[in-house]
Order: sequence, then C-alpha cells, then structure tokens
Amino acid sequence: MKLSEELQARGYIAQCTSDNLSEIFDEEKRVIYHGIDPTADSAHAGNFVIWMLLKHLVNHGHQIVFLIGGGTGMIGDPKPDAERELASREVIVGRVEKIKKQASDFFGQTKVTFVDNHDWLGDLSLITFLRDIGKHFTVGELLKKEAIARRLQSEVGLSYTEFAYPLLQAYDYLELYQKSNVTVQVGGSDQWGNVVAGVDLVRRKTQTTVYGLTVPLIIDKTTGKKFGKSEGNAVWLDATKTAPYAFYQFWLNTSDESVGEYLKLFSLLSLEEISHLAEAVATKPQERLAQKTLAAEVTKLVHGVEASDQVKRVTELLFGNESITALTEVDRQFLLVNAPQQNFAPGTELIKALVAAGLASSKREAKTFVTEGAVTINGTKILEVDSCLDYDAQTILQVKRGKKNIALFLIK
Repeated sequence: MKLSEELQARGYIAQCTSDNLSEIFDEEKRVIYHGIDPTADSAHAGNFVIWMLLKHLVNHGHQIVFLIGGGTGMIGDPKPDAERELASREVIVGRVEKIKKQASDFFGQTKVTFVDNHDWLGDLSLITFLRDIGKHFTVGELLKKEAIARRLQSEVGLSYTEFAYPLLQAYDYLELYQKSNVTVQVGGSDQWGNVVAGVDLVRRKTQTTVYGLTVPLIIDKTTGKKFGKSEGNAVWLDATKTAPYAFYQFWLNTSDESVGEYLKLFSLLSLEEISHLAEAVATKPQERLAQKTLAAEVTKLVHGVEASDQVKRVTELLFGNESITALTEVDRQFLLVNAPQQNFAPGTELIKALVAAGLASSKREAKTFVTEGAVTINGTKILEVDSCLDYDAQTILQVKRGKKNIALFLIK
C-alpha cells in the first residue's frame, strides 16, 4: 500500500490543496513542516494526532521541520469567542523549551529539525512586512477565513493584532520554503484558512506550487467534544500535567464506537492488526482488548515502554480479580504518585468515607450498599455499617462498590 493510501485509510486527511495525494507523498521525499504555538507548556491529545501523522511521514523517509511559534505565540490565533491573553516573552520562551523537549523525546533521533519563528519574526520591520507581504492579501479574503468570520460574529470583536495572524503564519511558510525547501504544511482542520494563506503566498512570491493539508479534529463520539484544552477535557502529554496512570485510563475508557478510529490515528499498529482488534470489539466486547491495546500503545509512545508496562500492571491489579496486596513496593510507589486517591485518617467511619469518595451519594445509600454486600476493601467483603478504616498510616486500600466503581483510599 502506498503511503498516500495508508494515510487516507487511517483517517489523517481532512482537507488538502491538491486532489492528488500521491504526488505529494509517493513521488518524492519532501521537507514537511508543522507549527504549534506555545499557548501552554505542553502539547495535548488534540495536537498528538498531528504528531502521529508526522511519525508516519518520518518512517517513510520524509524530513520534518517542527516549528514552535515563539513569535506567533506572542500574538495568538483568533479563538472563536475571546481575545487571547498576551503572555510575556519570558513565559513564551519557557513554553517553547518545554514543548521542544517533549517533541524531541517523542520523535527521537529522526529526521526532525526544530525551529522557532521568533528568529525571523522578532526583528521583522513593520513597513517591510506590509509592503512585501501585506500587499498580497485583501481584506475580503481574510474576512472569509473561518476563524476570523466566527470571531466577528461573536460579541467580543476582533483586534487588528489577531486579524493579522494569518499573514504571520503565511510568512512562516514562505520563510521555510526559501531557506529549507519546505513544500508541504500540515495542521489541524481549524487551521485550514491559515494553511491556504501560506500556500497562496508562496505561489504569489515565487511562482511555485506548494501544498497544505489538515487532519480532522478528533471528536469523542460519546460526548461530542473535541480533544483540546479549550474544551476543559485536555489530556496532556506532559507527565506532570496528566500522570501516566490517568493518561492510560483515558485511552482505556475509549468507547467501542471510537476505539477503531483511535487505533488508526494514535498507534503504529498495522491496519491488519487493527482490523483484528475491531473484530474483537464486535465479538467479545466485554474483554475490551482493543481498548487495552490502544491504552498500552499510546502510553508507550508518549511515556515509554517501562511506564506503559507498569501502569498496565497496576490497572490490572486494581480492576481485575487479583488483590491489591499483590502490589510490589515499586507498584505501590507508582500508585501513590500517579493514581488519584482519597486521603483518610485512621479510624474514619467507612460510611463517611464512601460518600466522600463518591462511591455513594448519601450515608443512607452507603449503608444500603454495605448491608447488601456490595462493598469490599482489598478483596474482603464488608458487611458491618459501623465499620471504620482501622489501618496503619500509609496503607493503600482498594475500595470497590460493585465491580466497576473503584476508589483508592490512602490512610494518612
């Protein structure tokens, strides 16, 4: 299968400036760029789908220029309903370094070159920019761009600062074409207007055809929300912002409706392997083999094999039939650092603890669960409603209400 065919089969292509993907990816090895603005100090799952596309491109011999927008990040792409807060140069520099380290760890020793557009935007003359770049854009065509059009329909309005953003991103493409022979830009589908602006500018300035394409926004089919920090459901690639345990759980909880799509986009498994996993979803959904594979594969790519294996083992202990007492000291420390837990003092009433941990909505309901034998602690069924958490400090308790409702209690 040609690379262009595989990219389409995996679902990476939303829009493209050419109808012939084969001429872009199959006929010659290209220099391809992707840009990310440091609006935070970490990428998230919404960015990660593009990183996975770049991974496939690198594996097939294409060269990647990874642009981190130290310049454009000081301006900000227009949000749909609010003006972006302008961060200081010092904050931007710190974010750039963190994202660069994150991306470097992900791509490893591959054909990836990192650049910061502050290097050419920082000292750009306004007069020169308006004469050489601004004259190639009309106000009419800028107003048609989706991000700008949506913002103008909001009550916030749009400053000239953000209105000029597409010109800056277009200038990035021209700069990278002239200095690094970049001929393809990849971005999210919400960046389509900016991508096209860059393609048009290179053509107008150099009479050369270059290309742009976008990947689809990833939508959780069960909630209808996209992956992204603006939605309040961000899953960060930085382990200090989303711990490996929580990261793994996020992918493990993927719905049956979405898991096949996510395996194609977020893993390097072959399409044949993914097809077999999709069959397992249909024939043995209770085993959740596809979800377990997805969680392990993505965690391995982002946090490494060791972290993936450890969080997988800990998850199987917590949610399987094996008792938490089988945890090794290494597993225990991993849980304490990564897994969400409720802290209780020795002797706390079990009924109060169940309500505080969200395993019951009221003391009355908690008592009912206990008397019906629905509550276990470290595998032992608790039947006395007046039971207390009489355990030594630093003891980890695996508390279950039924089979699926689980909480970790730490006695402190």
